Amino acid sequence: MYKNDKVIRRYSEPFKLKILAELTTGKHTKSELCKLYSIAPTTVNEWIKKYNRKDLMKTRVKVETKDEISRIKALQKEIEQLKKLLIKKDLDTLVLDSYLEVAAEDLGYKSVAELKKKLSIKP
Repeated sequence: MYKNDKVIRRYSEPFKLKILAELTTGKHTKSELCKLYSIAPTTVNEWIKKYNRKDLMKTRVKVETKDEISRIKALQKEIEQLKKLLIKKDLDTLVLDSYLEVAAEDLGYKSVAELKKKLSIKP
């Protein structure tokens, strides 16, 4: 057998349904069935999706207190305010650069950098 040879397993439909039935009855957990029959957990998950048995998938429930929810909302509001401030700052910078370009052109300077140097404006 070569190093790169992989064993490809094919499972019959009745076998897949048997595994899902055992999961449904609660006789074994998914991890127990995987160990018992040497099946990868991802394979069982694919069967659950294939046969539309979402009731067998684990669901995640997120429990939060009112304080946590209000804190999250306050942080989201602060993030929005900071985004708006950042956009305003960027726009102000663009306007200032445009003013300097027009001023440099009107005053006869070759570039904005030359005007900034003359006016002692830090780049």
